[in-house]
Amino acid sequence: MVVTVNNIAYDLKHGLKTDIYYPNDTDSQTKILIFWHGGWFRGSKESIRDVAIDLANAGFMTFVPDYRLAPADHFPAAHEDALNFAAWLLASNYTDEDDENNIVQIGASSGGTLALKVAGMYGFPTVTWSAPVDFSSWLADHQEVKPSVNAKEELGLTKQQAINEAFYKYFVLTYVGSEDSDLLADLDAQSYDYTKLGRLLMLNSAAELTDLAGVTDFAGRLAVRGHQVDLEIIPGNGHAMDYGRDYLRESMTYLNYALSLKTGSE
Repeated sequence: MVVTVNNIAYDLKHGLKTDIYYPNDTDSQTKILIFWHGGWFRGSKESIRDVAIDLANAGFMTFVPDYRLAPADHFPAAHEDALNFAAWLLASNYTDEDDENNIVQIGASSGGTLALKVAGMYGFPTVTWSAPVDFSSWLADHQEVKPSVNAKEELGLTKQQAINEAFYKYFVLTYVGSEDSDLLADLDAQSYDYTKLGRLLMLNSAAELTDLAGVTDFAGRLAVRGHQVDLEIIPGNGHAMDYGRDYLRESMTYLNYALSLKTGSE
């Protein structure tokens, strides 16, 4: 049986909370996992409940934080919240002094982008499911695309690629709040600080919201800078949570291995 504690405040100023899912045999050696839900303009920690229970049953003390959403709060609000949560967690009673080496992450969709930001600053081994990474150059190359959260109904589009592109542009601009090129460049994942980046597994389907060129370029740039990045392209056209449950075991295996390398317990 998994014990769940809901709505633990981690940022009183912004009213942000986290849910925690405890495995049965929690002790000081229990591995800690942060799961970042996707959205930036929608989504919630409650939507991850079933996955979090699976993770807790597999032995991870699992935290699912919420974060500020657009359009009420624009970039870099969610990114700041992710970093603030990591700092709060390490200073909280839920972690011991040396637990920075015992924390891992999974991020779905734009939650994966937040996980990248945290991974670069804290070194937590990380798995991303369909993390968007390329914003400024993509928008520059797709100026003709009209942003829409539901382009099939709103714009009458029928081709899936066109629908996906309209949605991608919508959620990026909704979070950024403008088409300011400097802000978009700051949002690009390649602009983050990766001084402490540890092991990283990026999962993407063969047909994502956008083509995979941005992801492969990003992974290559990290590798050139000396970082260990594992990029896996899986069959199909799903995005993030569409396939995440099917790759949960693989994600956990990767994170367990990364922790063993980090702690020398292999």
